[in-house]
Amino acid sequence: MSLDRPVKPDPYSLMPALPSFTLTSDDVSDGQPLKQDQLHDGGNTSPQLRWSDAPEGTKSYVITCFDPDAPTPSGFWHWCLVDVPADVTELPAGAGAGDADLPGKAFHVATDFGTKEFGGAAPPAGDQVHRYYFVVHAVGEESLGVDDSVTPTVVSFNLAFKALGRAVVVGTHQA
Repeated sequence: MSLDRPVKPDPYSLMPALPSFTLTSDDVSDGQPLKQDQLHDGGNTSPQLRWSDAPEGTKSYVITCFDPDAPTPSGFWHWCLVDVPADVTELPAGAGAGDADLPGKAFHVATDFGTKEFGGAAPPAGDQVHRYYFVVHAVGEESLGVDDSVTPTVVSFNLAFKALGRAVVVGTHQA
């Protein structure tokens, strides 16, 4: 069985259009391979992220990492951090290690690994290059209105109606 498949579109091109803002990282360079630390078997550490110029009216953020190239119809969620306060504009590397040191009332929802933390890149051996969309979503409410029992898909559904802007950086990996 070959895992060669057509490249799926940018998943955010299928969502409502939103203004973009600036997202940079000391650990992820747009369009470039992820560092060993961001791999599931190489450190499993969420990258450092810094953002600026969020839309006026931003009251919180949601941070996600999504792989649309996973060999499933629905892709694969690697990270989903909800209700990050609006005064936070940077997360250090490793912030996705659980809820203990998160700012304000921020919390994780379970990824497709089944854990409430960042899960590093882990494409099947021999598969095509996978893209990992690290996204900071600016939200116009202090709380997205979900709890930690929901899935990243439910978070994304809510973002379709409550997000004011989106900042994206894409890393890649091939096993």
